[in-house]
Amino acid sequence: MFIVLNKQKIYSYLVAFSTVIALFVIAFVATNNGANTIVTSANIKELPIYNVQTEEKKIALTMNCAWNADDIDSILQTLEKNQVKITFFVVGDWADKYPEALKKIADAGNEIANHSNTHPHVNNLSSEENIKEIELCSKKIEAITGKKTTLYRAPYGEYNNTVIKSAKTAGHTAIQWNLDTLDYTGLTGEEMWARLNGKLKSGSIILMHNGTQHTADSLEMLINNIKQNGYEIVTVSDLIYKDAYLIDNNGTQKPN
Repeated sequence: MFIVLNKQKIYSYLVAFSTVIALFVIAFVATNNGANTIVTSANIKELPIYNVQTEEKKIALTMNCAWNADDIDSILQTLEKNQVKITFFVVGDWADKYPEALKKIADAGNEIANHSNTHPHVNNLSSEENIKEIELCSKKIEAITGKKTTLYRAPYGEYNNTVIKSAKTAGHTAIQWNLDTLDYTGLTGEEMWARLNGKLKSGSIILMHNGTQHTADSLEMLINNIKQNGYEIVTVSDLIYKDAYLIDNNGTQKPN
């Protein structure tokens, strides 16, 4: 059997071969520079950190602050009693309304992170608008606590390439979660624990909210159960890798 090749076929084969080589080069460069992107033949998808690959039995407990501050004192008392520091993702508008609560959180040694300025649907915003939301929130938090934020969680868990790239431009690492207590729906502590039990893994990031019906009165039980399963509760900054990392297509941050 003879294969007849004309110039058009040869050109097509060369183009296809070159495309494959180029994709391998892009993937190699992204991986070796610790880029948190997923490379495909169609696009490059930016991802936040959902959880972390680690051998250490550590879990980050995070709490979004966007509503009221009625339970902050109770939450802080529970954290202090159990010698736990967590990460609070704070909205700028919340900081405006409750500066004393924010200062109490920071003074207790907890980590303060950025949850946007006005809690908008960020997927509908331009890059400039997203950056403004992050920077305004960070300035408000710094004015009250004396520290700038470096971690960002987008409202509603929304994100796209524009949102993640905007966070990077604003000097922030985008953080999601892989375990959700659904405390904002009014679940009891037992129901929250049922959502976590059996799913806890080293490197998990748990989502909670203040200002809900049962978060404050369930927190100690959740902390004790997590500890009894052999895990240390840490802040997000104490869990994630700061450099030389990649993020796989499940949102897991891995050392490079």
